[in-house]
Amino acid sequence: MPPKSDSVEGIVLNFVNEQNRPLNSQNAADALQKFSLKKTAVQKALDALAESAQISFKEYGKQKIYLARQDQFDIPNGEELEQMKKANSKLQEEIAEQKKITSEVESEIKSLQSNLTLEEIRSKEAILQSEVQEMEEKLNKLQSGVILVKPEDKKIIEESFSERVTQWRKRKRMFKELWDNITENSPKDQKEFKEELGLEYDEDVDVTIQPYSEMLASLNKRRKVSR
Repeated sequence: MPPKSDSVEGIVLNFVNEQNRPLNSQNAADALQKFSLKKTAVQKALDALAESAQISFKEYGKQKIYLARQDQFDIPNGEELEQMKKANSKLQEEIAEQKKITSEVESEIKSLQSNLTLEEIRSKEAILQSEVQEMEEKLNKLQSGVILVKPEDKKIIEESFSERVTQWRKRKRMFKELWDNITENSPKDQKEFKEELGLEYDEDVDVTIQPYSEMLASLNKRRKVSR
């Protein structure tokens, strides 16, 4: 007589039949923890079920392996197996299609979540409108011929710029002549000597005179044309 389904033996028997694979007592105990069953109780139930021939078992040394009785299952014939394979293949295709649809939906959800909310759009629109208005005001001033920099101020700035670039060029030339004289017959490596003295070239601090020289040349050219 089979045990009651809610008894320990009933729970263990149902589990072994559902799994229909070789199990030891530890496998069963781990899986049946959700029923608050201890390993000792599971082991006792397995042994009782095996003794009453409700499940099969084999001994491998000290290890006992339990298995559902196979005579209780309907074994499909070749034709039924083929039909099951086809049905399984169709189900796998449906699962793959569902996964694809799910992935597309999740991608669309992420895309929608990354979009701005209506409140954020309105806030950004207000900022952009303010920036556009500010630019339009500047453009109107320029188009109306408003002088943003006084001629005398412009002249002072240009002369100051010209003087500084000229001095920069002179000092570079003076340093090069002096450095060449010092290191001409020196046995020391120039790079090591420079580091020892704590000297830095313009290039060491990512600065070059070339663009400023070009700006000065362009400025001098404009001056000549305006005369």
